Amino acid sequence: MSTVAPTTPAGRLRALARAETMLLTRNRGVIVTALFVPLALPFSAKPAADQMDLKSEGFTFGTVMLTAAIGFSLLFAVYSALVSVYVSRREELVLKRLRTGELSDPEILVGAALPAVCIGLAQSVLLAVGCMALLDAGAPRAPHLVVLGLSLGLILCAALAAVTAAFSRTVESAQVTVLPMLFVSMLGSGITIPLEALPDRAASVCELLPLSPAIRLLRAGWTGGLSMYDTLGAVCTGVAWIVIAVFAVRRWFRWEPRR
Repeated sequence: MSTVAPTTPAGRLRALARAETMLLTRNRGVIVTALFVPLALPFSAKPAADQMDLKSEGFTFGTVMLTAAIGFSLLFAVYSALVSVYVSRREELVLKRLRTGELSDPEILVGAALPAVCIGLAQSVLLAVGCMALLDAGAPRAPHLVVLGLSLGLILCAALAAVTAAFSRTVESAQVTVLPMLFVSMLGSGITIPLEALPDRAASVCELLPLSPAIRLLRAGWTGGLSMYDTLGAVCTGVAWIVIAVFAVRRWFRWEPRR
């Protein structure tokens, strides 16, 4: 990957994103994880949804499956895929070479993340349209909450991917270091089981998990059942996690392989 980049920040980001897209398309494992896993995994939430009294909680099967699909897209198309990207670029000395040019550290990280984030965004939109058409999810009652939740989810997953990459020695070990975040989010962030269906004490704890605010806002965007106070609380929790993740990246992210 060349270190020569246009002189404006936007131009440098575009050039880096184009180069990263070319590299990403050559990695079949990352492509499969990003594109196909999120399409298949939402069906794993169906047994749990069938056992819940969705109507009493104000949900429909379509809205539960829709948020599950978007949640899996955030986890696999963005978070998991980006951890592999950051680790492989570090081990191949790409990040080290980029730092010798005009690109700043944030530009390098953001530019490398842009293709995966765009895939996650496009996939989430397609999944939402598909669920509305095929599962009778209906149109979102509060579109602004959908936009807010998806934005928080995309930014947070990209930042957490950089944090996880800092503790992943190799691309192979990255497949293990992503597991805690994946399991915790799938089981406790409302992706497979809405937090409203959990006991109050368990729900209060799970609301503080990293991806919970984004999933809560996304689901509320379709149901319209979130007060201003709860919306502000979810946004503050999501922003707090982003700040913590950015601090962790600045503190622990490694730009060169461990020898």
